[in-house]
Amino acid sequence: MRDLRAFFYSLPPNIIRSGVAIASLAAIGTVGYMIIEHWGFLDALYMTVIVLTTIGFAEVKELSDEGRVFTIALAVTGIGAIFYALIAVFQFLVEGEFASILGSQRMKRQIEHLRDHYILCGFGRVGAEIAREFKARHVDFVVVESNQEAIARGSRAGYLMLIGDATSDETLTEAGVGRAACLLAASDSDEGNTFIILATKALNPDLYVVARASQSESRPRMTRAGARRVFSPYASVGRQMALSSMQPMLAEFVDTPAAAEGGQGVLAEIEASVGTGAGGSVGDLLGGVPDVSVLGVQKKNGELTVAPPVGTQLLEGDRLIVIASEDALARIHPPSAAKA
Repeated sequence: MRDLRAFFYSLPPNIIRSGVAIASLAAIGTVGYMIIEHWGFLDALYMTVIVLTTIGFAEVKELSDEGRVFTIALAVTGIGAIFYALIAVFQFLVEGEFASILGSQRMKRQIEHLRDHYILCGFGRVGAEIAREFKARHVDFVVVESNQEAIARGSRAGYLMLIGDATSDETLTEAGVGRAACLLAASDSDEGNTFIILATKALNPDLYVVARASQSESRPRMTRAGARRVFSPYASVGRQMALSSMQPMLAEFVDTPAAAEGGQGVLAEIEASVGTGAGGSVGDLLGGVPDVSVLGVQKKNGELTVAPPVGTQLLEGDRLIVIASEDALARIHPPSAAKA
């Protein structure tokens, strides 16, 4: 009953008006024949239906002059109401389908133009937070989801939504898995995330994959499947709460906001590449940009140096973890500074 009521309220006003008009005419016609011709309910209803639908069957009984005048008025009014209803239904179907086709084509063109973007598989509570973070950082991303309610929420938020199964090769290819920078398997199912990782790695073995694991025993399976990082929301929240209770200042530092507010700095990750730091030192990369704090340098082989000297040499693929303002980040590494 609730679903039926929701469906009724979702209909366009012109369809609702036409339906009410036809129902009202049917009631008026039935009552009118019962009063004017003194017919029974079934005869009056039958006569009303054949008049409104212009079927052209013979009259139920001989009509009086008053009955004929009433029939003429009912027929003219009924034809107009039914014609209006047909136009409303046709408009609803054609415009809805046309809008859906246009929207789908527009979405496909947008995805086709994405490069080095992020693919977010799953738009539950965790996925929604990830999408909000991406949007705050002006990161290009596409959400892959099959749940209609989640799709509606993402569309209302203005996200690029791809409807489909994230374990499907066709869907992942359409999402641009071959040219993406990273894929995040963030569905509510550990099994589903594992299959997403396997399907992704089969299409693009070198793609950086981050996954969500609800159960601790799922983490090694996802790592074996090819995920570079696996996060458990419950474990992360537990550690954060424990850290906040014991060392609140440190917890606040670790939870540095995603976007600079009031001039405060943000955590960011900068990759050294040809022309942007590779072959020089940390000091060379940051020269002329004040108020930048380097927390660490991770070499391409995974070796991490905390608080490196300014003379530390950088090779292509090395990554710096820094705290700086948005403006400073743009001056350090404009093409691809990726905030952590």
